[in-house]
Amino acid sequence: MKVKHELPEGWIINKLRDICLTASGGTPSRKISSYYEGNIPWVKSGELNNGVITKTEEYISEEALKNSSAKIFPKGTLLIALYGATIGKLGFLGMDAATNQAVCGIYKSEVIDLQFLQYYFYHKRNELIKRSAGGAQPNISQEILKETELPLPPLPEQHRIVAKIEELFSSLDKGIESLKTAQEQLKVYRQAVLKWAFEGKLTGQNCDVNDVYDAHDSANQNHQNHGNHRNHRNHSSDNGELPEGWVCKALGDICETTSGGTPSRKVTEYYGGNIPWVKSGELTGGIIMKTEENITEKAIKKSSAKVFPAGTLLIALYGATIGKLAFLGIEAATNQAVCGIFQNSLLDQRYLYNFLDYQRNNLIKQAIGGAQPNISQTILRNLMIPFPSSTQAQLRIVSEIESRLSVCDKIEESIESALLQAEALRQSILKKAFEGKLVPQDPNDEQASELLKRITAERKNVDAFKNK
Repeated sequence: MKVKHELPEGWIINKLRDICLTASGGTPSRKISSYYEGNIPWVKSGELNNGVITKTEEYISEEALKNSSAKIFPKGTLLIALYGATIGKLGFLGMDAATNQAVCGIYKSEVIDLQFLQYYFYHKRNELIKRSAGGAQPNISQEILKETELPLPPLPEQHRIVAKIEELFSSLDKGIESLKTAQEQLKVYRQAVLKWAFEGKLTGQNCDVNDVYDAHDSANQNHQNHGNHRNHRNHSSDNGELPEGWVCKALGDICETTSGGTPSRKVTEYYGGNIPWVKSGELTGGIIMKTEENITEKAIKKSSAKVFPAGTLLIALYGATIGKLAFLGIEAATNQAVCGIFQNSLLDQRYLYNFLDYQRNNLIKQAIGGAQPNISQTILRNLMIPFPSSTQAQLRIVSEIESRLSVCDKIEESIESALLQAEALRQSILKKAFEGKLVPQDPNDEQASELLKRITAERKNVDAFKNK
């Protein structure tokens, strides 16, 4: 991790081992319950989130300290995760605490501001991880940390750099917060647009964009009562009377549905054919024109898989993409986690797509099962759908939905781009900081090399006095 640019006046390059003391923690035996019944905070690597740690999930006893490699680090110690999902994550102790062995503690030093060091490691996290040892679980060893070279400015300049970084990051964080708030508002607006659409209000003469947005307070209803009131399905919606010319019917009364199947993986000749075969994970919206796997005619005959025609609307019944939708742009089969909803003369497929998208959370809430909730075909077929009898009216609603939501999509893209730019700007700020370009140098500052010599000399004098 060498710094290749020319250093500013008064800066030096040093290894961490020459500046700070470090140590890792330990995990007392889980077999002895009394070890975890004490009052000593015990930090695990998963609790490091680049902030100040003021409480822990677990506490250990004095006995646990004596019988393990765990040790108490003082308040103000900088912590870094050595391995695991949070590898390279940082945090400060806001109290005296012990840690597990996946956490390295970096003690306070008279030579370096630990906040300066925290920002440096944050800036270099990816490089540290690349240098880590191990395969399945990369490990930033203490040796790697100690051998890390870092730029060391004069101590007063370190303080100025930290203050400037915090000032700039504070402004950046406010901007990011605003962007994320806008993302949440877009979600609300999307639901409000769909709510009005399926109440017949989106294409009304008095429908204003702000009216649609303000409708979000009631958008959470999501037509939850439709499935419970099938006896009223032909003349009312969950929010009162339907508009003139509308009906409300169960999906199963309008559309034919069926799920697919998975040919035996033990029979190799079932796979590698010319029939596209869709898995639920491939349902990400839009139109499916190709699939990850193909199956054979023999696989169709020997399993519950069946070929659906192009134009079929697909919905994932369970799995990570439960409730997700897509259209078939080709003839294809699906696995059993995908339900096909066939085209019919009463209901436009795009209208149905938007309605099911609107109802996704409601369907998931009704899903059966624990670890893997399942939207059964029974739940799907009982879903009540309000719609205009006229196909042309349905198409007008679809057009209005797509027009408004396409604007949302463009705004969402802009927000995502801005969030990426914000992170790039954060790294740019840090790069300038550690090149000495963020704050001005002061010729009156004690040079880092002189400070290091003085501190080293003072330590030697103290050690000599102790040894007399």
